[in-house]
Amino acid sequence: MSEQTQGAHRAGGTAVSDREELLVVKGLQKYFPQKKAGLIRRPDAPVKAVDGLDITVRRGETVGLVGESGCGKSTAGRTMLKLLEPTGGTISFEGEDITDAKGTRLRKLRREMQMVFQDPYGSLNPRHTIGSIIASPFEIQAVKPEGGVKKAVQELMSRVGLNPEHYNRYPHEFSGGQRQRIGVARAIALRPQLIVCDEPVSALDVSIQAQVVNLLEEIQDELQLSYIFVAHDLSVVRHISDRVVVMYLGKVMEVADRDTLYEAPQHPYTQALLSAVPVPDPAQSRDRERILLTGDLPSPQHPPSGCVFRTRCWKAQDVCATEEPVLEQADDGRDHQLACFFPSITTDRPTDSTAPSMGRRARGGRSNTADTADTADTAVNDGDASFVAPSSGDSGSEGPTRV
Repeated sequence: MSEQTQGAHRAGGTAVSDREELLVVKGLQKYFPQKKAGLIRRPDAPVKAVDGLDITVRRGETVGLVGESGCGKSTAGRTMLKLLEPTGGTISFEGEDITDAKGTRLRKLRREMQMVFQDPYGSLNPRHTIGSIIASPFEIQAVKPEGGVKKAVQELMSRVGLNPEHYNRYPHEFSGGQRQRIGVARAIALRPQLIVCDEPVSALDVSIQAQVVNLLEEIQDELQLSYIFVAHDLSVVRHISDRVVVMYLGKVMEVADRDTLYEAPQHPYTQALLSAVPVPDPAQSRDRERILLTGDLPSPQHPPSGCVFRTRCWKAQDVCATEEPVLEQADDGRDHQLACFFPSITTDRPTDSTAPSMGRRARGGRSNTADTADTADTAVNDGDASFVAPSSGDSGSEGPTRV
């Protein structure tokens, strides 16, 4: 079976594109009100952290959400879970509009949608034991697991590679990778259908990143979870995602399945992002031009008119300043959308065929990860897991170098 076919199938052999829609977000907006400096503090233009996001997540699918720092991807993830109230747009979960869900209704939804936070140090209460932290979802939702809470918590600890005997220890007694495993255990305690992973490995060492990513994949296979994987590391995103959404300044630039986006991106911003990914083959690296964008990310409080990327785009023309491009189907005949007036179809870019172990493993199979509590955070797995080091490169894009 080809690598692409492996990535497109899950348990039961169903193609991801044919699966039922679990989460549908349309026109999502999250604005943060601002006030001008001074004594009177008059209202100022809001910060448009997320501005018109459309995203669909199917059952058993992983959707990667990528972009540079400040593009709004983490805010989007929190807003989709109703941790932040949306300013506009709609959020539907299992066909039900949950945009205005509050109180008891929202509490019930929390059983189906959870989050793994970025900071494994700040997301755990240092005054609570690990047992009480992992047990908190049972207490909040008034769930009494069979065999008791302690037994359920210890089973969760064992499932994520922690020693169940450490039930009464405190967060400071664990390493960063082990703390992130605690966060994963807490997130899966109630068997949710959707988990938003907000840069879950960015604060970890490279060797530990590989193990946490493999753990997330194994749990997804076991529980048939759907993930929204927020990250800026494009190597990790390529490994774990089925589809990828590229964001810039609160807006979606391009959406495509993983292979299409990495092998034939059409939006200039996506091409610039991919050109920054290291390539393991020195020959390919020498032959490739790096696309260097000029200037800084514009202010989300006062974004540019028209296309928000035009101030840094080498293809920008007059129309880009007066009209905003809408997300439309690309001309490549694939499930591929982009928001650009002047997309480029470039297929002769380097591929990662020479990069070992970067293709996603076949779903449904378990990898030999070293997940014991004593060894989980000491070495990269040397078994047959497909992801071994995020620092290994991916394909990049060829394009004009802008200095």
